[in-house]
Amino acid sequence: MAITTHQQIQPSRSINNKGENNMPGHAPSNIRNVVLAGHNSTGKTTLAEALLVATGAISRRGTVDDGTAVCDFDPEEVHRHMSLSLALAPFEVGQVKVNLIDTPGYADFFDELRTACFAADLLALVVSAVEGVEAQTLAAWELASELSIPRMVIVNKIDRERANFDRVLSELVNLFGAGIAPLELPIMEEGSLRGIADLLTDTAILYEGGRSRNGPIPESISELEHRVREQLVEGIVVGDDALMERYLDGEVPNSTELEAALAKGVASGTVFPVVCTSASTGVGVDRIAALLAKLSPSPSERPPRIAEGPAGLQEIPCDPSGPPIATVFKTFSDPYVGKISLLSLISGTLRPDSVLVNSRTHAEERLHVLEILRGKEATQVTEVQAGDIVAVPKLTGTSSGDTLAPKGSLMTLEVPKPEPAVLSIAIKPHSKGDEDKLMTGLHRLQDEDRALEVRRIEETHQTLLSGLGETHLSVACDRLRRKFGIEVELDDVLVPYRETITKPAQAEGKYKKQTGGHGQFGIANLKIEPLPHGGGFEFIDAIVGGAIPKQYLPAVEKGVIEAMAQGGPKGFPVVDVRVTCYDGKFHPVDSSEMSFKMAGALAFKEAVAKADPVILEPISRLTVIVPSGMQGDVLGDLNSRRGRVQGTDTLPGGRQKIVALVPTAEIQRYAIDLRAITGARGRFTADHNHYDTLPAHLTTKIGGVSYN
Repeated sequence: MAITTHQQIQPSRSINNKGENNMPGHAPSNIRNVVLAGHNSTGKTTLAEALLVATGAISRRGTVDDGTAVCDFDPEEVHRHMSLSLALAPFEVGQVKVNLIDTPGYADFFDELRTACFAADLLALVVSAVEGVEAQTLAAWELASELSIPRMVIVNKIDRERANFDRVLSELVNLFGAGIAPLELPIMEEGSLRGIADLLTDTAILYEGGRSRNGPIPESISELEHRVREQLVEGIVVGDDALMERYLDGEVPNSTELEAALAKGVASGTVFPVVCTSASTGVGVDRIAALLAKLSPSPSERPPRIAEGPAGLQEIPCDPSGPPIATVFKTFSDPYVGKISLLSLISGTLRPDSVLVNSRTHAEERLHVLEILRGKEATQVTEVQAGDIVAVPKLTGTSSGDTLAPKGSLMTLEVPKPEPAVLSIAIKPHSKGDEDKLMTGLHRLQDEDRALEVRRIEETHQTLLSGLGETHLSVACDRLRRKFGIEVELDDVLVPYRETITKPAQAEGKYKKQTGGHGQFGIANLKIEPLPHGGGFEFIDAIVGGAIPKQYLPAVEKGVIEAMAQGGPKGFPVVDVRVTCYDGKFHPVDSSEMSFKMAGALAFKEAVAKADPVILEPISRLTVIVPSGMQGDVLGDLNSRRGRVQGTDTLPGGRQKIVALVPTAEIQRYAIDLRAITGARGRFTADHNHYDTLPAHLTTKIGGVSYN
């Protein structure tokens, strides 16, 4: 079937009065899983809305700004006028079902794209004809390349002021190589996009009054169209030996043959089609729907998934007659329905009340209801076949990333790892006594959003919420308030400083108390010595002659350990110390474990004060990846943060990797600063490396800080 460009295709599924779809599920060959990706404000959600209207999936187009868009339905999205999480927008073109997954373009929510890619067989990259290739455009392309996902490019906003299709096309070729293949050229008239030149059929598609018609290529672009079409045909036939031979003999393949060869190139990841549109006016949108149905690989055309099973690694083909195996790639929390799990069905066929086993928990899960989501609207279905995406409510024991499989043949599929968190805030409930409620809410948010991390730092007595940026964390707090009724207070993250000593010292700890009857008496003499950084703690029993009975020495050690945790002169935990108990005194009646525990603590505190204590600061290993042209700015910034560069490496794509050791206190807000320095084109990870002595001139800045 040749690609049709202006048909309005109504849904072919029959829906009964219960909102149930009674038709058999779509076969894998008739399914297309497509993720919309790109930089913020390129018009992805507007395009998704336009595709739904053009294919008859919905009757009226909503807008992002007024909160009526199908994909932006979350209250936080409506309030902020931006996409914050992935959303499904399925539509049909003939017998083909396109599962369109709209994703956010803001860097803070990049993990939503990574999550969506697990269920996608094509990444449609939306690029603005005004701004061209931007930071998240590059990030999305690199992710798709990393995951071996075929790609196409949709150049949107062709009719905007300062739009330039030729400039954007040149950028795409320069950045992504010769595989970039324009299938269309815009037909402009007085600054408006009047239509498109279809290079495959060598015809023009003109739009007027919401309708389109085919016609000849306008003379104003006929020479350009002929030249670009010739390049396109040459690029397509080179991948097919039979077509290439005919082409060299002077025969030009017809559009159907070109489409088939082009689809093979797309599926193999060697050809990246480029089309143009104005999603806001609808020009070219119907053709994009047809192209997605025709050129996108089906799940059965993609390589089999690899799963870990009882017999080791094995391939799982996309076969409706195979065992039902599904992976939960996304979880939502609905205030009315509860937990909703999005499943990518890798193999087999599902029907309501199917029973599968969670390979992580080994618990059975009954899939009572199967639903197809379009935004927040759900339609119950009676069958889902391999390759499709289905929503299942109330899988209480199953979380994002879990695999469901038949009993006795448990399989585990690895989903893409979440983006590492780069920014943290300290969070606590506004009302005392709500700590458990807060932790429950945070863990439920984590199930929805894999990029959120929750940690309890006992050393600083703080609960940290970590994410991909300020907006990401702000949205998480808004959702805590709206979904779970939890008001929170935010604090700066305390740096986990420590203290150690620099020279040996000795002290006597005496605990003596008489209150009538048995008293308390214990004397412990301690010597302390510094250990190398990371040496921890050593306790040596050097008592001779029974100065302290053996049964009381553990109490002395316990008192020392508790004193170390309570902190040195600055209030930070003491580390890297060897403690020797070499003498003491006891009383046969009044001595007890308590008295020697107190004696040990008193002796230790006095000795530390004499041992020239210093503050230790944590040092992080920072790995930064930036465009090569920004390396100098980043290195200069790291130097200003007391960073010590360990090395640099050149990476593919004109990028540099910088590895540096930087004090953790200097990079608490590095996610924000690096984004400003690089225009959101830089990425980094930071991991704790070691502790080092804080320079003396900086100790006064934290002199009044302690955790106790």
